[in-house]
Amino acid sequence: MSNLASRLVVAAIGLPAVLGLVWLGGWWLWTLLVLGGLVALHEFYAMTRPLRPLVIAGYLGLVATMLAAQEGGFEWIPGGLFTTFALAFVLKGVAETRQSATVSVGATVLGVAWIGLGLISLMLLRDLHVHGRLTAFTVLLAVWAGDTLAYVCGRLLGRHKLAPAISPGKTWEGFVGGTVATVFVTWVALYDTRHTFLTTGESLVLGAVIALAAPLGDLFESSLKRDMGVKDTGRLLGGHGGVLDRIDAQLFAAVAAFYLILAFGKA
Repeated sequence: MSNLASRLVVAAIGLPAVLGLVWLGGWWLWTLLVLGGLVALHEFYAMTRPLRPLVIAGYLGLVATMLAAQEGGFEWIPGGLFTTFALAFVLKGVAETRQSATVSVGATVLGVAWIGLGLISLMLLRDLHVHGRLTAFTVLLAVWAGDTLAYVCGRLLGRHKLAPAISPGKTWEGFVGGTVATVFVTWVALYDTRHTFLTTGESLVLGAVIALAAPLGDLFESSLKRDMGVKDTGRLLGGHGGVLDRIDAQLFAAVAAFYLILAFGKA
């Protein structure tokens, strides 16, 4: 199966499943995000194996952080992250590894904070009192639309490299195309809520913020992969690579979207 064909097959199966569980919300969505987060975290720890992350502490910390967010709300998230920190420190004390504590514990906590906070932000968007389901859908679809059009524009029109030292395949033409798609999808999705939730101006700002945050998330993962000397974090999703390769943009976009809506006073 070609790379493009495998991408289409995975998207055709995965997109309805993810949107369906986002629609249900609650523990259904929590379960999906925890399972996906654990797979993504496993891929991150496999990629950063030379740094000797304390994987058990990371797995337990991710579940604890997401459980704290689900049961206790936003204010309990630091407690889950501190649990990761404490477990990593304790396990480093008994682990037989020559890697420094700074590197091992730092890599452990980085994985949980990066992946966990991104997924929790999607949960928080879904749990908004007003239009939570629509908002979560909007962020997911806007990022997917932006990523798709960026890929198409980059392949067809790309001439100027966006960040050649980090990701040589990304172009400014693709970035512009992705930005247009992201802002447009966000505006269309939230248009009917302009009098009850986000105004037209706020929707456009949200689209612009997502359009900036999503590529940054992609570039952040690309920089880590280049640092570790790997091409993809996994092969679970065929042409999409690993789970982390698929959700890297969403992790940054969900956080940015949640805090912007919080700043608008709508969370």
